[in-house]
Amino acid sequence: MSDSFTHLDADGKPSMVDVGQKKVTHRIAKARAVMYLGKEVMEKLQGSDWNAPKGSVFQTAVIAGVMAAKKTGDLIPLCHPLGMDNCQVDIQIKDEDHLEIYCTASVNAKTGIEMEALTGASVAALTVYDMCKALSHHLIIKEIRLVEKTGGKKDFKLEE
Repeated sequence: MSDSFTHLDADGKPSMVDVGQKKVTHRIAKARAVMYLGKEVMEKLQGSDWNAPKGSVFQTAVIAGVMAAKKTGDLIPLCHPLGMDNCQVDIQIKDEDHLEIYCTASVNAKTGIEMEALTGASVAALTVYDMCKALSHHLIIKEIRLVEKTGGKKDFKLEE
């Protein structure tokens, strides 16, 4: 890890990192969002095959997550725009009242793809929230975090 902020110049002003001299490597990042829906909402959704009045909750969230990951460079001011090679969003039932949403993104590039994976997981969780808020306002997006990355200077894997 760096001991300084990479997105600040020598004068402390925001600055995009210059990756011009870095070499292209295959990079993969996986992020996870943990979401509390509550037992009642989970039971209603399972009873309706994960459909809500606005449509299929999981299918819509998957599409929204992929679309958001593709737009990360437009959403996060100092992120480099990347042409992702792949992006997959997977939603899993964790227990009787929680979901886990995973976004895995990959690219051959000079810079990492962690922000794309984090953005994809975040927007997929927000989409689940939007589609379920009519059922409850006690929904909670509890955690959004990087769980794994490969390529670049250093690999990372969350130890749980």
